Amino acid sequence: MQGKGLPVKDAYFVLQVGKHKSKTRVFRNNSNHVWNEEFVFRVHGNNDQQELAVSVFNHDDVDDFGSFFNVSGDLVGRVQIPVWSVAAEQNQTLPPTWFSLEKPMTGKFINMDCGKILLSLSLRRKSDKSSTNHIVYPNSNVNEEYKESEGPRVSSHDMHSYKARRVKIAEGKKLMKTIVSRLERVFNKHEENSRTDDSSELTSASSDCEDCEHPSSCSFIEGLEIMSSRENEQEMPENLQGGILLDKVYIVPSWDLNMFLFAPNSQFKKDLEELQGTTDAEEGPWTWKSTNMSHLSRTVSCTKAATKLVKAVKATEEQTYIKADGKEFAVLTNVSTPEVPYGNAFNIELLYKIMPGPEISSGEASSHLLISWGINFCKSTMMKCMIEGGARQGLKECFDQFADLLAQNFKMMDYTDSSNKDHMLATLEAAHQSEWQLASDYFWNFTAVSTIFMILYVVVHILFCEPGIVQGLEFNGLDLPDSFGQLITCSILVIQLERVCNMTKHFIQARLQRGSDHGVRAQGEGWVLTVALIEGTNLSSMDSTGLSDPFVVLTCNGKTRTSSVQLQTSDPQWNEILEFDAMDEPPSVLDVEVFDFDGPFDQATSLGHAEIVFLKHTSLELADMWIPLEGKLAQSSQSKLHLRIFIDNDKGVETVKEYLTKMEKEVGRKMSLRSPHRNSTFQNLFGLPPEEFLINDFTCHLKRKMPLQGRIFLSARILGFYANLFGHKTKFFFLWEDIEEIQVHPPSLSSVGSPFLVITLRKGRGLDARCWAKSQDEEGRLRYNFQSFISFSIASRTIMALWKTKTMIPEHKSQLAEEQPQDEEKWSIMLEDHGCFVSAEEVKMPKIFSTELPISVRK
Repeated sequence: MQGKGLPVKDAYFVLQVGKHKSKTRVFRNNSNHVWNEEFVFRVHGNNDQQELAVSVFNHDDVDDFGSFFNVSGDLVGRVQIPVWSVAAEQNQTLPPTWFSLEKPMTGKFINMDCGKILLSLSLRRKSDKSSTNHIVYPNSNVNEEYKESEGPRVSSHDMHSYKARRVKIAEGKKLMKTIVSRLERVFNKHEENSRTDDSSELTSASSDCEDCEHPSSCSFIEGLEIMSSRENEQEMPENLQGGILLDKVYIVPSWDLNMFLFAPNSQFKKDLEELQGTTDAEEGPWTWKSTNMSHLSRTVSCTKAATKLVKAVKATEEQTYIKADGKEFAVLTNVSTPEVPYGNAFNIELLYKIMPGPEISSGEASSHLLISWGINFCKSTMMKCMIEGGARQGLKECFDQFADLLAQNFKMMDYTDSSNKDHMLATLEAAHQSEWQLASDYFWNFTAVSTIFMILYVVVHILFCEPGIVQGLEFNGLDLPDSFGQLITCSILVIQLERVCNMTKHFIQARLQRGSDHGVRAQGEGWVLTVALIEGTNLSSMDSTGLSDPFVVLTCNGKTRTSSVQLQTSDPQWNEILEFDAMDEPPSVLDVEVFDFDGPFDQATSLGHAEIVFLKHTSLELADMWIPLEGKLAQSSQSKLHLRIFIDNDKGVETVKEYLTKMEKEVGRKMSLRSPHRNSTFQNLFGLPPEEFLINDFTCHLKRKMPLQGRIFLSARILGFYANLFGHKTKFFFLWEDIEEIQVHPPSLSSVGSPFLVITLRKGRGLDARCWAKSQDEEGRLRYNFQSFISFSIASRTIMALWKTKTMIPEHKSQLAEEQPQDEEKWSIMLEDHGCFVSAEEVKMPKIFSTELPISVRK
């Protein structure tokens, strides 16, 4: 059912009875391990020593070579349960029980707490169709009350003690007789039938449990309303690993789009089946399943039309709602096609995500539909590459028809339309507060109002009073309080005036030293970055009042933009537009940091920071995103910022050509613009946005324990590597900003007589590709070795030039631009095909530093 306290996030279980094994699905980077999977094994009655062994492994320790040769990861823990102990239970069913995992004897988990797992076991006859012996998954609100086993290995003594306490049987002999009689009743009567059946393991998906769970008789809409009414904090699941099949925005509310696609007897589904030639479609009803993760589920079966390579085959889909809160919907579909070649070796997964889309100028609601896919191999096969390629091609054709049909019913929105962007920014301009509004909001409090009232009251009192006589220690020009009441009143008034003066000083400082970047248009032509700072929530504070004076500093390519200061608030509203001047290459990273203003900016306290990598987000996601802030203060308060980010290219393809021309002068080799098809292939390979363009690629080896041949891809923002060894793919990339040092090493015996590059990343960078690093230094920096280039000089010069251009500070860039050669004819001497460095006399190199030293020359 589930696990808790597991020391790993990428966990999976292997279950074994005798010689037969089965494996659960793998959780990726998830600390909430909830499987709810059922596995069926055949148990023979002539062996009372059989036991169920449940072992948990760390999938993160399995690299591509280990997965290729079917090697498991590190063992995290194990529990063993005798089969006969289940027969001792009432109805031959062990209720949901927490078992502690036994520590392994070797490996890196021998000194760790291995955690616990929740299991339920049941024995039943093969001919028994009753649901009473099946496993009933627990409800999430009571699963902590389940019994906990007393040890990592369930011995016969433990089971005897447990059963004795539960059924009040004190005598061990009587219990053994009961166990033996039940085993005979379960197994011996059907021993003859069991020998003729296939003794291999049988695994069943969640759809097989429909008869064992008791779905309520609610309708589809009622089920969605139940899921929406529950206080479910589950986040939208991540996209599946196979890639994106559809990513569109439609002008329709998300609820209506969900009903259109998944409602019972949907007309769209019928039209799609007719378009694709699907026959024998059978659609099961949506049923509510009260499992540990209560959800709606249904089964759909049909016969797919024949293709040039595959005949008509039967397909079964298990559709399950993972999230449905009325605005966001996530449906996971598990598709099995056992009749296709190697169909028993894999399953296809599809994830439909329906989310509210961006605002549009007409005021209509929009929905963002994103469909991703993945493939799960339940058996090892040498045909993985062929299966993945065939599945990818088939799904692409299928969802191209899906998108065309959906576009006939709903209008698609082109989010790159500048009019929509201008409309969104115009609304922010209108919502921006004036100085008088800010002042009135800041001073409208008890301290300021009461002080003003007291001052007016005293002034009016003075006007109505006559000058008093001089008495006590007073003299002309000095009027002292005549009583203790007057003294206290004067003290209160002075304190109030001091506080108001400090507030006024603070407000004036914040207004005078505020960021003046709001509304300032970008200068130049090229890549323009526009950031709309909307609001913040739950910002932390160092003051006792719990309120802060936050302002935001944005940094990109060495340039900064600063927002205004919002005074005395934890949920500031900025509604400001900040633009960065045009850049020659597309921006890669935006650094965001929130400060608490307390006088001059150099005394500000950081309230949290975040880093936005543009390559990891689509333009649609960037257009409306909430950024969680990092840092101790921010994480304790769960602080977030609401941003809208737009990246535009004013000059189109001319910007790319100018960038390549500049790189030609740095590399000393002619560069040409790649074809749209090659650029598109490069973008799809690494999942990059459309504005990314390929500069060059080289064949090389990635040196690790053994060389891995592949290709290194270079663009304006990334360095990527891709290899495909017998269908096992290696793919990773990192930004140029992530690289701290690039070293060129001469040929050596270890590099087989070839020069090689050593790329060292900054600390904390490239962690997602750390398994392919050659080494890690004492500071925690990863190092990657690349060798065996066909043309090492060209490859190394290109890599060095791109890295230096991207990481150079803006002052050096402007200096180099001023000192670049004015005579463009000197660069025409480069070879058109291969290119080479020309002599130093013919080329004026960029000059960073020069000096003259006297030397003695002897003839």
